Amino acid sequence: MSAAPVWSVDPRSGNPREQVAVEATAEDVDRAVRAAHSVRDALGDRTARAAFLRTAAELLEESGAHIIEAADAETALGPARLTGELARTAAQLRAFAEVVEEGGFLDIRIDHEDGSRTPPWPDLRRWKVPLGVVAVYAASNFPLAFSVPGGDTASALAAGCPAVVKAHPGHPATSELCASVLRRAAARTGLPEDVVTLVHGFGAGVELIRHPLVSAAGFTGSVRGGRALFDAAAARPVPIPFHGELGSLNPVVVTEAAAAERAAEIGAGLGASMTLGTGQFCTKPGFVLVPAGGAGDQLVKALTETVSSTGSGVMLDHRMRDAFLAGVRERSALPGVEAPVAPGAAGEHTVSAGFLMVSADRLTAEGPHDALLEECFGPVTVIARYGTRDEVAAVLARLPGNLTATLRTATEGEDPGAAGLLAALTPLAGRILVNGWPTGVAVAPAQHHGGPYPATTSPTTSVGATAIERWLRPVTYQNTPDALLPPELREANPLRLPRRVDGLRG
Repeated sequence: MSAAPVWSVDPRSGNPREQVAVEATAEDVDRAVRAAHSVRDALGDRTARAAFLRTAAELLEESGAHIIEAADAETALGPARLTGELARTAAQLRAFAEVVEEGGFLDIRIDHEDGSRTPPWPDLRRWKVPLGVVAVYAASNFPLAFSVPGGDTASALAAGCPAVVKAHPGHPATSELCASVLRRAAARTGLPEDVVTLVHGFGAGVELIRHPLVSAAGFTGSVRGGRALFDAAAARPVPIPFHGELGSLNPVVVTEAAAAERAAEIGAGLGASMTLGTGQFCTKPGFVLVPAGGAGDQLVKALTETVSSTGSGVMLDHRMRDAFLAGVRERSALPGVEAPVAPGAAGEHTVSAGFLMVSADRLTAEGPHDALLEECFGPVTVIARYGTRDEVAAVLARLPGNLTATLRTATEGEDPGAAGLLAALTPLAGRILVNGWPTGVAVAPAQHHGGPYPATTSPTTSVGATAIERWLRPVTYQNTPDALLPPELREANPLRLPRRVDGLRG
């Protein structure tokens, strides 16, 4: 039986563009993982790793026009959005090159022997080492920044771990192009090409998480798919870390004072944020608590005007379009749910943005309206109108974990209770915003892109410098002669790495 073909499909028409590959068999996956495992020692040189990451960024930029053309044809995200995403992806690779060179990610700690302590201390030297081969499951909505050359791959390579990437079926041609760029970058810097390999197909994804030489996995996608892989990773004879980003509602609370101060501004900003990228950002504000009364009405009016003026859009593929349409139908049919601007189909291949509105008191206890507290991927948000702060607290207590949570508060004068609302939002998410919108995730050292389940399956980040920590494990050497220690842990610090010695930074 021949392997199933992998087709590149145009989401604007639903028509196949070209066959770009075939789905990997179990034997193909085994070969890919074993090839990656066989070259893991080649990534041990930090200087070579940093050069590789910088070269990958350069080659991505050199191939940018071709990559953007392919990505637009497969995702309909548009050249402007994809140009920005390519720049972000290249910057991310360069940022990890800096992390590798600086060396702080090794978290070196040295405690010298001290017989005066009770009990006595031996000589202890701790650092972090790479886990091994990392399986990366590419995302649909970011064909570059969260896909083959994206943050999971970049951080794994920076940690010294080869990556086997399972391509997303929504952009296989783009995936092939980007994988070839990464492999050329490896060869150009003297590393084996198999530090990055690519496989296609649902079955390949299942085989990959089960392979005994895969040491960890990173995933961005749906709750259903991510949870299945998470469970498979835990069910292995030797379980492995699974760092999955699964879904997020990204709640927003608008205070009475904020609505009274600038209702139109907030309504317009919300409309722009929730429709950005046809509502296909993982940080889309999908649930908003808005006060009842005149100020809240003005906010809803501004939101209505903004969303009504937003043109129809093409989603990443027709499967996601179908799921979006089914999701808004289910939610719109619930008792007491209004649709001031009805989201839905705008044509055979497009969707129109909209929002749903409901009284917050319908959400304070378990019931049929719980669907409104679940992510609906696409250009829709839910407005819950509240009468009291007690209602706000009751609704927030029922929300799942999120990537972000936002408080819109007064910018002038006092806003009573704002501090309490911020405290109530903090347990719900990994990034808390005040008077901003969550769409847009800066690639910065202090960034955290993660949150309580189901936002992510681990308390880590997939964006920012500390994303590298997911692919490392600590090792301590005790009473080890200096000559036997790795150079990074030797007393003289020949590599001049940052480290903490006897509790002090040195």
